[in-house]
Amino acid sequence: MRTTMKYGFSLILLMALAACATAPNDPYAQTKQKAAAGAALGALAGAVIGYQGDHSGGALKGALLGAAAGGAVGAGVGRYMDKQQAEFEQRLVSEQRAHQIEIERLRNENLKITMSSEVSFDLDSAQIKSAFAQSLDKVADILNRYPRTSIKIIGHTDDSGSASYNQNLSEQRARSVAYYLEDQGVSGSRIRTEGRGEDQPRASNASAAGRQLNRRVEMLIVPDKDIQ
Repeated sequence: MRTTMKYGFSLILLMALAACATAPNDPYAQTKQKAAAGAALGALAGAVIGYQGDHSGGALKGALLGAAAGGAVGAGVGRYMDKQQAEFEQRLVSEQRAHQIEIERLRNENLKITMSSEVSFDLDSAQIKSAFAQSLDKVADILNRYPRTSIKIIGHTDDSGSASYNQNLSEQRARSVAYYLEDQGVSGSRIRTEGRGEDQPRASNASAAGRQLNRRVEMLIVPDKDIQ
């Protein structure tokens, strides 16, 4: 009984170690880590359930079955987001070089796209600049081809003006981006918007460069959890 439990939890330990053991320059590191982490969580759940149902060998069997299921889901999410990130980086390469857009992969597999308000909106305006619409067209096209994600759009400002004015402007800008994406066919049911005004600066508002960094719209792209 204890031997099978020990085997089951030893497997979990190996899965957890595998989640960290990827080469530093491996382009698929996110997928591998997600698969290993998912396998470890699946193994843990399977071991506990298996042990409760069959003390003779259920823990080991449950761990193996749980690892297979958890690893498949984890790898599926990672692959899906790997492909989507690669397309964003390829299609938006000129915007990244011009420091108009930043693309970042977060630890929880979410993608974060940060859009500078300097190129997307005029001063004190929530109307998207026509020149920036071309960039949003690319974003919308990719989002439409990867429908198994939800999108959270967050507006930010610097601290110029009153806090209430900045809060309202950040909300309006987030909604403007959402409306534009919807006009390009992205389902509104996938999109949420939020304004955070001046509350979450990236840099000090004491300098013009810092204020410029703080004026931005962020887009969080969150995958469904059951992608295989």
